[in-house]
Amino acid sequence: MTGLGYLPRRLLQIVPTVLGIVTINFVILHLAPGDVADVLAGQAGSATAEYMQQIREKFGLDQPLYVQYAKYIWRVLQFDLGVSQRYNEPVSALIFSAAPITATLMISSMAIAIAVGVFLGVLAAKYVDTPLDWAISLLGLLAYSVPLFWLAQVLILAFSIHLGLFPSGSFATVGSDATGFAYVRDVVWHMVLPVTVLGLFYMAVYARLMRASMLEVYNLDFVRTARAKGLSNSSVTINHVLRNALLPIVTMAGLQFGSLLGGAVVVEQVFSLPGLGRLAFDAVLQRDFNTLLSTLLLSSLLVIVVNIIVDFIYVLVDPRIELR
Repeated sequence: MTGLGYLPRRLLQIVPTVLGIVTINFVILHLAPGDVADVLAGQAGSATAEYMQQIREKFGLDQPLYVQYAKYIWRVLQFDLGVSQRYNEPVSALIFSAAPITATLMISSMAIAIAVGVFLGVLAAKYVDTPLDWAISLLGLLAYSVPLFWLAQVLILAFSIHLGLFPSGSFATVGSDATGFAYVRDVVWHMVLPVTVLGLFYMAVYARLMRASMLEVYNLDFVRTARAKGLSNSSVTINHVLRNALLPIVTMAGLQFGSLLGGAVVVEQVFSLPGLGRLAFDAVLQRDFNTLLSTLLLSSLLVIVVNIIVDFIYVLVDPRIELR
């Protein structure tokens, strides 16, 4: 099936998928104990029954669950994400201000992880069972095993506090009025450590996966035929092995894009980045259901879109694959 016929069918499949995700998220969050009334009443120092009932009436939390669900679905269909119960601002405004920060972190981390991971995986496969292969395997094991929050704190201690090379947090210099290239340079300077922390973990996965995939493809018949024709090792590796070995990397990237947001929650919290991860984390603590449901919905849509893009990348990498 061509891409023109494949894309509409996949877009139609998104509707029940998103509806199911929204329903599950809504039910689970509302079945959890506590709500925003408990949080706001505690912060105000007044927990009388009348005050809490007033808050629940204001946000519609006193209505039956099915009524709240129907109203939420109707708002989503109208592209209305509601008002944050904690900040008393439109959720869409909160998300639009936080999304660019998370997108910068996720895209940069994934790009570096894939590029470095693929490169190290190719080296490890080409020089298999050598000290270089062992060193890359050890590096991958360490990067995969170290907890993100611990690695983030170590890098802050080493490169921010002791060496003073990079900032310890925030997306850009607070109070800075820089624009253009100066602003971009400032953002890059602040994002070096967060991107490194998040990218190292996934780099280890891609390095190990690329090594295994390269070794498997090296033993296939068409590679032996290419070598029998007198092609050099570099030509065989680049033109024949690498392209076929990339397919598992593409698959893994699509699957891990959703978990990448989970890693972003930890990184944003440690480095004080006001992104979607931190917004969702604060929404959980404050029982801000509208904000949390919207961030979960956005992350679900992101994963669906990324997986559709991955399907088309498959065809570009291997033209023998047909979209069905």
